[in-house]
Amino acid sequence: MKEFFQHAATTDGVTVRVAVNYLPEQSHPEAGKWFWVYHIRIENASHEPLRLRTRHWRITDGRGMVNHVDGEGVVGEQPLLDPGQSHDYVSGCPLTTPFGSMEGFYTFERGDGSPAEVRIPFFPLAAPETAEGRSTR
Repeated sequence: MKEFFQHAATTDGVTVRVAVNYLPEQSHPEAGKWFWVYHIRIENASHEPLRLRTRHWRITDGRGMVNHVDGEGVVGEQPLLDPGQSHDYVSGCPLTTPFGSMEGFYTFERGDGSPAEVRIPFFPLAAPETAEGRSTR
């Protein structure tokens, strides 16, 4: 699993794993557009069911510009994870620079209605170098 998911963080028995890949076919460096896809796996190893309610992302581009993104659930879902269950989803991130980073947190609702904040690990976004050794700018 560590081979596929390069980044992970665990908060109170909930592990968030991230695999990220640059998509050259969706990127247009000559137009100042780079695109990454990320696969998230959320694993509930706690002793209670948790429903994912909201997400908060902090996306930083190569110029240091920060964009905060908040929303309900993930990709239109608010999954319920019973103990021992996991949930996977895939999404993407465009930037106007060839590198940047993402990190954040999910807010889950416990069985008793109280919130639980779970960290999404920091992960870099980096376009590969070209064959000539230059950045894909």
